[in-house]
Amino acid sequence: METISSKHIRKKRILSGIIISLFFLWGMANNMTDTLLYAFKQILKMSDNQTYFIKFAFYVAYFCISLPAFFFIKKHAYKNGIILGLMLYAGGAILFFPAAELTSYIFYLIAIYIMAAGCAFLETVANPYILSMENNLNDGIRKLNLAQSFNPAGAILGILICNLLVLDTLDEKTSITENMEIVKEELDTITIIYAALGQILLVFMMILLFINVPSYETLATKDTSFSKSLKHLFRDRIFVCGLLTMFLYLGAQVGTWTFTTQTLEEVLGKTHEEAANLYIIAMAFFMGGRFLFTFLMKYYRPQLLLLISAIGAFLCAVTVMFSSGYVLLAALIGISLLMSLMFATIFGYSLYNVKADRQLGGAFLIMAIVGGAVITTVQKFFCFNFDVQTSFIIPAICFLAVTFFAVLLVPKKTE
Repeated sequence: METISSKHIRKKRILSGIIISLFFLWGMANNMTDTLLYAFKQILKMSDNQTYFIKFAFYVAYFCISLPAFFFIKKHAYKNGIILGLMLYAGGAILFFPAAELTSYIFYLIAIYIMAAGCAFLETVANPYILSMENNLNDGIRKLNLAQSFNPAGAILGILICNLLVLDTLDEKTSITENMEIVKEELDTITIIYAALGQILLVFMMILLFINVPSYETLATKDTSFSKSLKHLFRDRIFVCGLLTMFLYLGAQVGTWTFTTQTLEEVLGKTHEEAANLYIIAMAFFMGGRFLFTFLMKYYRPQLLLLISAIGAFLCAVTVMFSSGYVLLAALIGISLLMSLMFATIFGYSLYNVKADRQLGGAFLIMAIVGGAVITTVQKFFCFNFDVQTSFIIPAICFLAVTFFAVLLVPKKTE
């Protein structure tokens, strides 16, 4: 006969599984969008600036939505926050139907922005929530790293689906994409992918309607003023440094992945298909790294692992700048491997002292994902004015910032 304690543990595991599945789903959204930008560019005859602006808008959505998501969660609880996030995500995916019918760049931009807003909502809820399910900070960081391990799994699946259903047949049709029937056929394929994803999200939403989502931490009370919480957060040195570090780290991550295929094509002479396959391998190392670091956290402090990986990623970025051949390829893959524990570990330690304002702090950290747009724009400037290898000085500088943050986290007794 099941005891009350074992029932509680089982329910907590089921809830953990559902929340962790959200990490998988927004990993799909992010990387499907990145991968399909190549298809959009070919089919809709978009300029480089139009293509880049779609990606820019995706990350700006995180900046715009995270704080409203916090206020919504504070008023309506975690569960409703997750449901609204799923609705926005599904709604954006389903909007690909009218976008395909109208063959409209603006409509696709709106659809992707709404989908990104849903992802921002889910991340604002899920990251602090997973962290708060454990009483000890190191255990919370370890659990968040485990949950984040499913993010690249979703990313890889999204890339493979796009490659299989769209990109593999697109190049041979490029010369005849003036034919509107072929354009419509390719857009319909993309639409079906997103529509199917939207339906899966709606199923998750229905499941959540019947599940209890308790709070595992003491949130700031509804009468606590926003300004008071803000002062508490920004008086904390670790949080402020962590927020800046998160902004720079996301810039390094997005920038590295944005320019990986271009580096492989221009420097190593790979075809677009070969470069795309190597990009998937880099993502596989990123996923494997998260599982590996989650295991290592049983025996070593996350702060020490963060320091080692940040130094290693800096050295790999510098190697990309000055090497070629297999050394350059290994360095690119090495960056992905070493970046794998950074997000969750920076996130967890940044919220070390903020107690009841953890959810608000988490919202600001999710807002910092806009670094993926801002820093990548700086890297793009270096790439345009110098070359793609020189542009990796930007991720290198960002990894130095992560190193300094890790040094700041002197060993201390965790909660």
